[in-house]
Amino acid sequence: MDAVVAISLIRMAAADLSMEPWQHPSDAYLVQLGLDALMADVEAPSLPLLAGLARGEYSQARALFDLVLEELGLLPPASGNLAKARWTAARWWAGQIVACRLDPEHGAKLIYQESAAELDYPDALQPIVDLARALDSPKGQPPDRQHIRDRITSAARNFLRSFPDRSGCTTARAPRCP
Repeated sequence: MDAVVAISLIRMAAADLSMEPWQHPSDAYLVQLGLDALMADVEAPSLPLLAGLARGEYSQARALFDLVLEELGLLPPASGNLAKARWTAARWWAGQIVACRLDPEHGAKLIYQESAAELDYPDALQPIVDLARALDSPKGQPPDRQHIRDRITSAARNFLRSFPDRSGCTTARAPRCP
């Protein structure tokens, strides 16, 4: 994970904090975001404090997270920045799926719930959304999970092809996951 992805995930969590209480990210998730950001070389004075909270100290996570948001200049949240953050996260999760570092089922659900749903289901993400929905399909027979996992990986690869990487080239074809 790089700093851009880490900041995007922090920005998304900040937006989720403004939602209904049952939709708030957990304290444990905020601590994990802090740790991920720290590992991605994001610099904010309160970030090591957030990342270093022990389970018994998780009640302090929201206050420290708010400090991190302020220190990173992410307040007040702007809708344009949030949309960009959701696209960044979707691309990162898709890349993790293609690189076999994220389970395709879990990655598709993240893209569906955290990016596509909040971006009003853009066409570019629809193949992944459809496959994520197929995993939970209440039809008579359980889905062929391996087939769907392979299709998710393929859909993620196709999604990534539509975005140039930082060098200006489109994303290269990755090896097939075991």
